Amino acid sequence: MTKAELVAAISSRTGVERAVVLNTIEAFMDQVKNSLEAGEDVHLRGFGSFLLKHRAKKVGRNIKHNTPIIIEAHDIPYFKPADIFVDKVKNRPKVTA
Repeated sequence: MTKAELVAAISSRTGVERAVVLNTIEAFMDQVKNSLEAGEDVHLRGFGSFLLKHRAKKVGRNIKHNTPIIIEAHDIPYFKPADIFVDKVKNRPKVTA
């Protein structure tokens, strides 16, 4: 599902104008990004959490030149779905093609 499809689905389900829904979704995504950039996790009960994972400094390899390179320690964002959400996806009815 694309962002445009998500906006259309929410708009038709709630009756709210597409432009308002789009602005709301954009504001939500901006707030999640800003919170993660500030080092804060975002928890949505029943859905999941947007978290930061720390990656330690390590030695990688440049395959083209076969030389070692240093990959500095850094944080990466990731999403951890809530257990309830995972159970619903695991136990959904199977669709046969």
